[in-house]
Amino acid sequence: MAVLKVKFTKTKRDKLAQILWILNWVSVVSGIILFSLGLFLKIEIKKRNEVMAKGDINSVPNMLISVGVIACIINFLGGKICYDCSDANKFSRWKLVMLPYIVCTFCFTFCILLGALMCYTMRNELEESLYLGLRDAIKFYKDTDIPGRCFLKKTVDLLQIGFRCCGNNGFRDWFEIQWVSPRYLNMASKDVLDRLKSNVDGKFLVDGVPFSCCNPSSPRPCIQYQLTNNSAHYNYDFLTEELNIWMKGCREALLDYYTGIMRSIGIAALLIWLFELSVLIGVRYLQTAMKNVLLLGDLEGESDGWLLENSFVETAKYNINIIKNLGKANQISTVSGMNDPNINIQNTDCDKTNITTKSIPAAR
Repeated sequence: MAVLKVKFTKTKRDKLAQILWILNWVSVVSGIILFSLGLFLKIEIKKRNEVMAKGDINSVPNMLISVGVIACIINFLGGKICYDCSDANKFSRWKLVMLPYIVCTFCFTFCILLGALMCYTMRNELEESLYLGLRDAIKFYKDTDIPGRCFLKKTVDLLQIGFRCCGNNGFRDWFEIQWVSPRYLNMASKDVLDRLKSNVDGKFLVDGVPFSCCNPSSPRPCIQYQLTNNSAHYNYDFLTEELNIWMKGCREALLDYYTGIMRSIGIAALLIWLFELSVLIGVRYLQTAMKNVLLLGDLEGESDGWLLENSFVETAKYNINIIKNLGKANQISTVSGMNDPNINIQNTDCDKTNITTKSIPAAR
């Protein structure tokens, strides 16, 4: 029994073909949108590539870009097919192509759904990449004289100013590393030497943060050094007073930023998937309706269209049997008497001849 069978007249078939022709061109535009969203996300990730560890974070934008290009090609071909399907004579040219086209389009729509879901599952990979990348960027913040790292100070400062954040997890991350370059340390100072000797690794650690952590909206001048020393500042209590530096870590700030972008892209991809799925259903109805018209032989008469010719269970069993029988066509059965090359070959007896001999009349 056919699934979701619908009866189509000649007029309904023509209107369906025209509507699908228009929708396929709209789908070309949706493919361009998918490509643009993937390209936008790829550019945004590349902008902060210096503070991200190498990983699979580009898989989502690459998927969206690929799906967008494929969408333009498939829907352009679909528009041509639907335009020709308004004429039964032209449909005969696409008769053998339409079913493979529908199968390919179904796989393509599944890729759109997969890309949309990946936008929501990418958060963990992105968080790990940001954590490792920011950790190394902050670690090499002081290396302004080393090629390959000299740009990191500017990158981190612009990042903290632009995203109103400080450190990786928070401002205390700066307490654990030496972020002041040795070239700016006065080795003749007793305080500097004491700090270097007090650390096992010989690092100059201070309870301070770079200037880019300062909040310019704070009414009090920025306190970026001796943050935990109440006596170093007038009318200051580290435990009770709200500090005038950014409290949010840059990992959290960047993660919120990219999560918002990917959530919007995921919603757009889901809407495009639903639209593409509706177009695919329409093409399936058109293909079955036109196929039945040719079988009936009445090009002006009514015909049935459906999503599946048989029920879901029967269709699944049929496809499973096809998969199971793949490769068996070329195998020779070992059952006795089957596929024997000597079967049905007529045996001949070389010792006997079927030539009739004429009797020689006896002499009189």
